Amino acid sequence: MSTYRGFSTAQSLKKYSLTDFDLARRDLINYFNIRKGEKLMQPGFGTIIWDMLFEPLSDDVRQTITADITRIVSYDPRLTVNQVSVTQQTQGLQIELTLTYVPTDQTAKLALNFDNQAQRLTTN
Repeated sequence: MSTYRGFSTAQSLKKYSLTDFDLARRDLINYFNIRKGEKLMQPGFGTIIWDMLFEPLSDDVRQTITADITRIVSYDPRLTVNQVSVTQQTQGLQIELTLTYVPTDQTAKLALNFDNQAQRLTTN
């Protein structure tokens, strides 16, 4: 079994190195920060969630968002998504994911808060 190593300066004081599940989680959060079509030379990269924040949360919109999340998680062979919950908040959407880190079969929840006024993503 290999250990994945990387680094991140987001939300850390002195420890910049990340490994395994923490690294995969950070990579996934970084992906969700990019609006689809925003990345140069890769118009299919990114998420549609930022464009859906002002839409009424109908079943069709919820299914579209869930499909987009499943598509994004499937790009990373280290992760699988077990469950997706999309909830409308006063200032955007909250998405709760149950993820499994494949190499160790570790499962964890990740809450993503897409704020439509601040145009930023926060995690819990």
